[in-house]
Amino acid sequence: MAPGTDDAPGVQTDAVEEMIAEIARGLVDHPDAVRVVRRDDRGSVRLELHVAPEDRGQVIGRGGRSAHALRVLLRAAQPVVGAPVALDIVD
Repeated sequence: MAPGTDDAPGVQTDAVEEMIAEIARGLVDHPDAVRVVRRDDRGSVRLELHVAPEDRGQVIGRGGRSAHALRVLLRAAQPVVGAPVALDIVD
């Protein structure tokens, strides 16, 4: 387990969820529609990023660059969370 995760394991995941939500809010036209849902999936964490249907393309980005950048950030956060983290973008 990553340092500092044994005393409050959900806190680090909450911070990662909020980070993804804040970045997504900066990308979309309807920031109030952005929400992140956490799903625990067999030793890993799956985050579902929900956005307004018309904002989905903005979160994915040209050639998938924005979505890729979000996933790179999640890979960097894996030691903090203590488990692999995946991102699904849904509308």
